[in-house]
Amino acid sequence: MIMQTIKASVVKFVKDEDGLTIVEYAVAGGLITVAVVVTFTALGGAVNTRMIALCNAVLPGAC
Repeated sequence: MIMQTIKASVVKFVKDEDGLTIVEYAVAGGLITVAVVVTFTALGGAVNTRMIALCNAVLPGAC
């Protein structure tokens, strides 16, 4: 009896398309997160370079 219940639950889960939607949102969220991290990493490097150049222009040799 319990195996039939488990089997029915698994079949229902496989046929349920709401689960697929959740997976799609998770993948999209992951891709957006990666894009944001890459963008901020690149932006952080550019800002750091500019700050060092500014520091050297104002106080030569102090940076």
